[in-house]
Amino acid sequence: MITKLSDAEFRLDNKIAVITGAASGIGLAISKMFAEKGATICMVCLNEKEIEHAKESLPHATTVQADISKPALVSKAVEEIMAKFGRIDVLVNSAGVGDIDWAKDMPTPIWDKVISVNLSGTFYISQRIGQEMIRLGNGGKIISLASQAGIVSIDKHVAYSASKAGIISMTKSLAYEWGQYGIQVNAISPTATETPLIVGYWDVGKVHEDAIANTPAGRFCKPEEVAAAAVFLASESSNMITGTNLVIDGGYTIH
Repeated sequence: MITKLSDAEFRLDNKIAVITGAASGIGLAISKMFAEKGATICMVCLNEKEIEHAKESLPHATTVQADISKPALVSKAVEEIMAKFGRIDVLVNSAGVGDIDWAKDMPTPIWDKVISVNLSGTFYISQRIGQEMIRLGNGGKIISLASQAGIVSIDKHVAYSASKAGIISMTKSLAYEWGQYGIQVNAISPTATETPLIVGYWDVGKVHEDAIANTPAGRFCKPEEVAAAAVFLASESSNMITGTNLVIDGGYTIH
C-alpha cells in the first residue's frame, strides 16, 4: 500500500501529468491549472493543428500526437512519454467527441466514432499508462471526464450517454482492480460546460433555456471549475478517494 501525506494546497509539484484532449476546452483548462500547481505537463493532441494550438497556449508543456482510438498509436505515444520522463504520475482523460442525433436516426458511423473515441480511447490509454504505473510500483492517479449525460437521459445523446456511462462503470472496475497498486481511479461528470463542444446545441434556443431552468445553480459550468476538481483528484489529498464519480452539474441530476 502506498500512503502519502495530504497537501491542503493541492500542489502537484514534481508530478508528470499526461492530459488527452489538451488543446482546447476542459483539457486545456486542466493543463493550465496543473501547470500552475507545479506539474510537468504532457499534452496529448490528435493532429498537428491541435499541437500548434497547445504549444501556443502552454509553451513549456510537452506535446505528443496520438489518436487515442488506435491502440498502436496510444502505445507509441506512451513509449515516447516514458522515454522522456521515465514515469507518469497522473493521467487525465479529457479527449472526446460530442456528435449527437436522435436514436432512430443515429448513423452507424457516428455511433462507432463516439464509442471509439470516448469509451474505447479512454480505456486504451488508461490501460497502457496503468501498465506502466503498475510496473514502476509508485502508484498514480487516473481521472476520466464522464458527463451528466452518463447519469440522466438527454435528448439526442444516445451514443454520447452510452460512452460516458461506460466511463463511469469502467472507472469503478479499474479502481477495484488497481487499488492494490496504489492507483486511484476517478471520474468527473460535468454539466454542459462553456467550451466549443456545446456550440450550436446547448448554448442556443429552447435547449439552452430548458437546461438553465432545470439547473438549480442557474448556469452552465466553466472549464476552470472542472479543472479545480481535477487538481484535487490529482493531488495527494485525494488518496483515499477512488472509484468515485464527482458530479459538477449545478444540481442538474438531482431531480
